[in-house]
Amino acid sequence: MRAMSAVGDRFSQAEAMARENPELAVAAALVVLIAVAAVVVVLRSRRTPGVRFRRLLADEDEITVLMHPNPDPDAMSAAVGVASLADQVDVDATVQYPGQIRHQENRAFRTVLDLDLEPIEHVSDLAAESVVLVDHNEPRGFAGADGVLPTAVVDHHPGDGAGESFTDVRTDYGATASVVAEYFQDNDAVPVPPDKHASETASALTLSTDTATGLLYGILADTKHLTVGASEPDFAAAAYLYPGVDQDRLDRIANPAVDAEVLEVKARAIAGRRIEGSFGVADVGGVNNVDAIPQAADELIQLEGVSAVVVIGERDGTVHLSGRSRDDRVHMGNAIAAVLDDVDNGNGGGHSRMGGGTIQPNVDPTGEGEPETVDRDALADGLFRAMAGDV
Repeated sequence: MRAMSAVGDRFSQAEAMARENPELAVAAALVVLIAVAAVVVVLRSRRTPGVRFRRLLADEDEITVLMHPNPDPDAMSAAVGVASLADQVDVDATVQYPGQIRHQENRAFRTVLDLDLEPIEHVSDLAAESVVLVDHNEPRGFAGADGVLPTAVVDHHPGDGAGESFTDVRTDYGATASVVAEYFQDNDAVPVPPDKHASETASALTLSTDTATGLLYGILADTKHLTVGASEPDFAAAAYLYPGVDQDRLDRIANPAVDAEVLEVKARAIAGRRIEGSFGVADVGGVNNVDAIPQAADELIQLEGVSAVVVIGERDGTVHLSGRSRDDRVHMGNAIAAVLDDVDNGNGGGHSRMGGGTIQPNVDPTGEGEPETVDRDALADGLFRAMAGDV
């Protein structure tokens, strides 16, 4: 009783003080509010990105998961992973992309995993107003792309793009697929083995065999089987995905039939390569399949004594460049960007080990005359200087 009386006396004293000094009461209330707000911020900061991303998805009715133009396995697997996570929180998700899926590896990836992907050409083709970008951070490749404000961005490429509600760009990761795999792990999703059904996991969230297989291949494809540009999280993601992977389908994706033109372009690149020191540039001329150009670059970089290469090719007036580097002195993305920054209609960039770019034809706006051609010898000279650091 004495204790209760003492508490009552202190409360009465505090009440009297508040009446006599209202400004102190206001200050005390503000201190309490600030403390509560600080606790809320700390609690929110402790939520993993995957949990925050799942909650963001759950607030939507439908989303478009948008890949970059001509998507590769990393983009496709990350997009399908996001769509799977959305589906499990009762959100309709449509995976879309501009451009084409041409590379034999990419076609095999789509076919073997039976992926439902929709092409788009105009902003009006987007299936939903809420857009989640994967494997790129700025919409591009279709009419009206500049007007799209994405709700969320999930990527591993450098860039200035951001989502209105969520941005997770991890340039130290080798693949966006690793980021999406982490999202499943953050939410305690259980990978479903190929010989089991999701119901056998007794888990609220699962990672299907199709999604696990796709995500693992996305990681392997973007890191050259965890040998180039891979970081510790990429290895950890691969280990997490492994129990759910269908190894037979993984092998079918990894070993598709090779297009005859790809072999021909590789042969032209090897035969026509120009070497200066340990750097190489090869102009393969006109191609029908532009995906043969990066595959030729992959082939050239394996030649003994070559530490950095760029392959140049042309299709329908547009010049395409693809570069590879295993030389710590050569940041391939920066080297190509430096050269193309000085070329009309040129655009390029990429990572330290891998870069690319294009030069669009310079067409006379009057419609008269032929488009100006690119001096490819001068372009090669510039690439050699850039790889040597003379930019």
